[in-house]
Amino acid sequence: MDFHHTSVMPEEALAALAVKPDGVYVDCTLGGAGHARRIAGMLSPRGRLIGLDQDEAAIRTAKERLADASCRVDIVRSNFSALASALEDCGVTAVDGVLFDLGVSSHQIDTPERGFSYMQDAPLDMRMDRTRSLSALEVVNAYEEAELCRIFKEYGEERWAKRIAAFIVEAREEKTIETTGELVDVICRAVPKGVRRAASGHPAKRIFQAIRIEVNAELEILRDAIESAVHALAPGGRIAVITFHSLEDRIVKTAFKALARGCVCPPGLPVCTCGHAPEIKILGKAKKPSAEEARENPRAKSAKLRSAEKLPGGAPSA
Repeated sequence: MDFHHTSVMPEEALAALAVKPDGVYVDCTLGGAGHARRIAGMLSPRGRLIGLDQDEAAIRTAKERLADASCRVDIVRSNFSALASALEDCGVTAVDGVLFDLGVSSHQIDTPERGFSYMQDAPLDMRMDRTRSLSALEVVNAYEEAELCRIFKEYGEERWAKRIAAFIVEAREEKTIETTGELVDVICRAVPKGVRRAASGHPAKRIFQAIRIEVNAELEILRDAIESAVHALAPGGRIAVITFHSLEDRIVKTAFKALARGCVCPPGLPVCTCGHAPEIKILGKAKKPSAEEARENPRAKSAKLRSAEKLPGGAPSA
């Protein structure tokens, strides 16, 4: 199956990065190389693109689609949590731009055997990096009821988290829940019929999101990855982050605010003694996809793009 993924807000992302022809840029979430190809197309032979992804299929596809790039291209199989070490391995001490396009790719959703979709029956998996040991199968069948409830509430913001967790535990006592279809059946039984009829989305959507986030530790690593990316930026360099749900966006917004903050002394001190200087300048409010893009690509509807620029005042540390 070809790796298909429609890049979200590509023009807005390129504008946010303000790509310099001779610059060094990092795509932390290569996917189908949609954003990466656009960046590479704006770089001269003296420019450099470094791409990271933990999905083996994405790595193979990116190598093919970037083979004709005129700039130097380095593709690294790695989670973006290891950005600093990836840059060190590439011999890079500072970069001009970093892009994150978070969440699950269209290819992962549309490949049934990956187990990301609640619309197709498949083995429970949801691992972006298939070398990881933890899968959705283990989460669903081995987590305690209270822990299931917690991740459904925190990562899925699911109103019926407690009831769904209880139904899952009851169902797995009779038989291991092995497929996405079996899990969807349990979720649908747990959510009252009246709620299901009134809801605008599928009753399993938030639960699948929560399990996927837990399996891939998506939120745990995000804040540190943003800080690492900002530290790697040269003065004037840009960071752009595309998120797809409120939990991701909240983390990005909070991280940007903290990095843009100056003095952190306790209120009331007559003079600043901390010497803390802001690292970035936030570039306006979050941007959303155009109405036309949202119509053509339904998966773009919830996207938000936030960007910031590295301020002078110290050597970057990769």
